[in-house]
Amino acid sequence: MCYLIGHAIEQALTRRGFIAGSAISLFAPMISSAVAGGSVDTRIQLAQLSGDVGSSRTRLILLGTSGGPTWYPNSDQSGISSVVAVGDAYYIVDCGEGAGKRLQQAISPASSRFMDDRVRALFLTHLHSDHTVDYANLLFIGLFVGLDRRSTPFKVFGPGRRGQMAPVFSLPGSSAPTVPIINPENPTPGIKDMTGYLYQAFATDLNDRMRDNGKPNLEAVVEVHDIDIPAIAGFKSPNETPSPPMEPFKIFEDDRVRVSATLVDHAPVWPAFAYRFDTDDGSIVFSGDTGRCENLIKLAKGADVLVHEVIVTSAIYRAFPTPRSVANEGLVQHLLNAHTQVEEVGAVAEAAGVKKLVLSHIVPGNATREQLLPAGKGFSGELVIGRDLMQIGIGQTAASPQKG
Repeated sequence: MCYLIGHAIEQALTRRGFIAGSAISLFAPMISSAVAGGSVDTRIQLAQLSGDVGSSRTRLILLGTSGGPTWYPNSDQSGISSVVAVGDAYYIVDCGEGAGKRLQQAISPASSRFMDDRVRALFLTHLHSDHTVDYANLLFIGLFVGLDRRSTPFKVFGPGRRGQMAPVFSLPGSSAPTVPIINPENPTPGIKDMTGYLYQAFATDLNDRMRDNGKPNLEAVVEVHDIDIPAIAGFKSPNETPSPPMEPFKIFEDDRVRVSATLVDHAPVWPAFAYRFDTDDGSIVFSGDTGRCENLIKLAKGADVLVHEVIVTSAIYRAFPTPRSVANEGLVQHLLNAHTQVEEVGAVAEAAGVKKLVLSHIVPGNATREQLLPAGKGFSGELVIGRDLMQIGIGQTAASPQKG
């Protein structure tokens, strides 16, 4: 009964008119909504396949668009991961299942050495496994596909230690069960800790590669940074105030991009970040995983593109009918409160005044086009339903001179 979003393409071809947009997929067309009047359903059309994105200097590349566990029936979408490309410089955001392979397909399909100096940095929004599970692949397989020949380190930015254990979910009026603690000496590691633990877990392999294959020490070619959060008025603790009102703060800048971050509401996971990439051509914002959050709206003000997570509310209720176990009720409450429901996404984009809303981290990963249409309600800009390997051009063409 369910069918893939991509299966709507054939039907969309019969609709009248095309959008003269700057988006194009590498391997599958994009579904987009125009800004003309009428219902969202009647405004969905097939985006025109144009050469614009190929000549755009700054591009958004969606590597994987599925959120949560990616092994959904009838879905071939990879785990959440995106790239901001500025000329020949690439910046990865999140590293879900299949991200490494998708990265190769997107930037160097004919090359086996794509993790060279062109891939400058990785930014992780938070440390849930669906956003990090391919991180080990990027490092360890990366030693054979370009990390071993870099002249500058591959930079990684992500959350630091949480510093406080999350509460155990329990129903009102009942006591919380006793839950074991993994790694009690450091139960809430950040990305720097996590990377060190990966090196320890794969020490047999890494030591062998250095001795038998002449590979470099990963610690010398990968530079990992816990993001330092500035002092925030009103912040008490991760459990009490996970996303207090704050100003965006800069975490990285080079000759191509300036990257800013803010805390968003994905409790009990903390810290959870949204990122904004500003280039000479325009701006791209990534929501990360979050419920509606004023910090995100402030970060995204006036952006060209907002890449926003989306969860299909009705699918969650169908997957977890009542009565629910305590465990399932905890999961349902997290899904509905720490994510943005499809009916709410358009209002967030409208409040931020963005030009284009791109849906990614789609839950469930096999959601249909019809299930995702409500995301456009209340939004006056252009809606794009994301698909793996879709590319969207921003601003000037590659032929334009690079400032600075």
